[in-house]
Amino acid sequence: MNTNSELFIRDLGDGLILRRASKADADALAEINSRMHSDDGPDKPNLGIAEWIRDLVTKPHPTMEPGDFTVVEETATGRIVSTLCLIPQTWTFDGIEFGAGRPELVCTLPEFRRRGLIRVQMEEVHKWSKERGHLVQVITGIPNYYRQFGYGMALELSGGRRGVEAHVPVLKADETESFHFRLAGEGDVDFIVKLYAAAESKHLVSCKRPAEIIRYEIFGKSEKSIVRYEKLIIEDVSGRRVGYFEISSELWMDGLVCTYAALEDGIPWLEVAPALARYLWKKGGDYAQRDGGTRTSFGFGFGSQHPIYEALDDKLPKVREPYAYYMRVPDLPAFLDLIRPALEKRLAESPAVGYSGMLRLSFYQSAVFLEFERGQIMRIEPMQVGSGIEVDALFPDLTFLHLLFGHRSFGELSHMFADCYANHNTARVLLNALFPKRHSAVPAVT
Repeated sequence: MNTNSELFIRDLGDGLILRRASKADADALAEINSRMHSDDGPDKPNLGIAEWIRDLVTKPHPTMEPGDFTVVEETATGRIVSTLCLIPQTWTFDGIEFGAGRPELVCTLPEFRRRGLIRVQMEEVHKWSKERGHLVQVITGIPNYYRQFGYGMALELSGGRRGVEAHVPVLKADETESFHFRLAGEGDVDFIVKLYAAAESKHLVSCKRPAEIIRYEIFGKSEKSIVRYEKLIIEDVSGRRVGYFEISSELWMDGLVCTYAALEDGIPWLEVAPALARYLWKKGGDYAQRDGGTRTSFGFGFGSQHPIYEALDDKLPKVREPYAYYMRVPDLPAFLDLIRPALEKRLAESPAVGYSGMLRLSFYQSAVFLEFERGQIMRIEPMQVGSGIEVDALFPDLTFLHLLFGHRSFGELSHMFADCYANHNTARVLLNALFPKRHSAVPAVT
């Protein structure tokens, strides 16, 4: 039993305690997570996950430390039976920064499940997240499970397109490659930061990756970590840097996947994309030979939209539909107040420019109102719901999160949910103006 009073959080009863982790827990945390998160079952641990854990616990990380892991410990044996962690991040909404907490690596041994251990730990990390000023929590995970903790699947995650050998663009006999690729180094960090920021400014929601994050991703992660992605610089024939891209460290579904790419302004995807496809196919073959696997495809994991899909067109016929991030916004009025400048700008560019009046949104169990005066938002506050209280639009469960994060349009939500509707045309116009559907493809940065 770990009796360090600085780590202890509380006694859970039944011979269990809740505490923070320390560096001494690295191997135990790696062991439980590598078994519980293995796609091949607990008897075949995922060694890439084990390395990820050891990196988080034993190496310097830009935003988290070992104590950001919660641990449920069996006092009689000292065994860790359940755990998760919180990774603090900074995200942006239309360029406006906000703190985000990323719960991750959630697991419990089978014999200790259905005891509420994850709920206890989620409550703890939600408290930590609030104390750090995070307005949003974000998690990736299995379908439906995290809804019970106030999360809605309201932001696009992953997805992409693939081709097979027949789709690899072939150089003509008299052609040579116009672009070359090399591993990124220390001198490329600022270049990558600049390209990433420029590319992400086109999206509604993004996770910031300043120099310390990029440097950690290149140099701070173990080679065999499941979340390590190689970063490569794209150079033209003169040796000038024109872009960068990231690739997975192993084959995914029998293919090498490019997980992110960005180009300098003025560099055409139409010219870069074929060279990148050829590289992925060849490098995927190297991975297959190295790991004893089979390479049958190459692909791009850029979500549902990206210029490279248009550039390669029918060379990427296999479509993998996006999954979704779970999003949690515990104080909706506070978040709406933060993004007030973006909302006012949208309103000023809409048919409702200069609007004065109210917009009262009901979520059936709670509600919020926005008061406008000549296009400016004067107040954003919670309001009561109940019989006789007039509202302008209604959203069941956590459906409003889809609208907030641009994941679905108001029309799409109204079509999917009969109890999601506007009571009058002005409310419909305001909702379409304030919360338009807009694409985001946030990399799962850890």
